[in-house]
Amino acid sequence: MKPKTPGTPGPLRLFAVIAYDLMLLLSVLLIAGFVAVALNGGEAIGANNPVFVIYLLAVCIFFYGWFWTHGGQTLGMRAWRVYLMSHGQVGISWKQAFMRFSIAIISFLALGLGFVWLWLSKEKLSWHDLFSGSQLVYFPKEDIG
Repeated sequence: MKPKTPGTPGPLRLFAVIAYDLMLLLSVLLIAGFVAVALNGGEAIGANNPVFVIYLLAVCIFFYGWFWTHGGQTLGMRAWRVYLMSHGQVGISWKQAFMRFSIAIISFLALGLGFVWLWLSKEKLSWHDLFSGSQLVYFPKEDIG
């Protein structure tokens, strides 16, 4: 099922997607933390432990990557009818997912400029869209079917 006429999602829609997915991701990270503590014999893990930080980062990459490579939508994107597309197809490869996630972190660290670029550029692409060869699109409800 491929929707007909895509548009660029507006800032409020994207904020809603991010908020929705962030709640889900925090739940997944909480479970991942419980698993790590259980494997550590029930002892707390230091916040600056590089192995733990890399583990949580890997969980985040897997969380987003799984959804992006299997249907092109996280649960938040599904709720708000936003799709991740590459070359006219819904969904992206794992290589693109890793690149998208990595550049999104850089975009965030640059005070969000990489995200705002979506509305500043003629192409309507964020930094992570540009570098990963993908883009977010929105399909109104009546176009899906």
